[in-house]
Amino acid sequence: MGIFRNWTRFEIGWLFTFTLINIYLYFAWSDSLIGLISSITGMLCVVLVAKGKISNYYFGIVQTLTYAYIAYGYGLYGEVMLNALFYFPVQFIGIYLWKQNKTEHGVKGEDVKVNRLTKTGWIYTVVSILILTIGYGFFLKYLGGNNVWTDSATNVLSIAAQILMLKRFAEQWILWISVNVLSIFLWLSALLSQGGNDFSMLVMWSAFLVNSLYGYINWRKLYVKQNQEVF
Repeated sequence: MGIFRNWTRFEIGWLFTFTLINIYLYFAWSDSLIGLISSITGMLCVVLVAKGKISNYYFGIVQTLTYAYIAYGYGLYGEVMLNALFYFPVQFIGIYLWKQNKTEHGVKGEDVKVNRLTKTGWIYTVVSILILTIGYGFFLKYLGGNNVWTDSATNVLSIAAQILMLKRFAEQWILWISVNVLSIFLWLSALLSQGGNDFSMLVMWSAFLVNSLYGYINWRKLYVKQNQEVF
């Protein structure tokens, strides 16, 4: 009953490719060790989420703490607070909630039941994201942070996506796609303007983007399969 059972060729190839890129950057560009650890554990976390496996949260615990430390060094205070104060404790909540909602019949080794968001749910989600992004952006500006509006948008979208993830909604992946695109821009701007050698962050977010596209497709399929099993 290992966590790597029932992996597809795409999942293995995706993880293997981006891991090799991270290891190359670590040695060739003197990337930081903590950046390497954060990137690899982060990739393991998200690919396990895409597969619906509860074990994603164990890797998430390591990734959130290491990522918060790195973001602090670049003055990305929104990212720091998001990971240290929200993502980290949420990992433990996620373990509990997902264990309470496991599937009765496994689908290719996946663990949890998948839900879909209603139109009303979408409206509430989008309006909340817009209001909170504006408010949090002004707060980050007051703190003297860098790239405050992008930082704010990625943080609010991440929180919304994480909440949908805890509730096992397939639509979480649409928000994760947005988060990953904005995060690539955020770290590219930070590295170009401030220097630094944490290029593994760009690799990690690029890997997250690929995985989020796959995750949305996979969770939609899981929802259909799991509802077919009911009948």
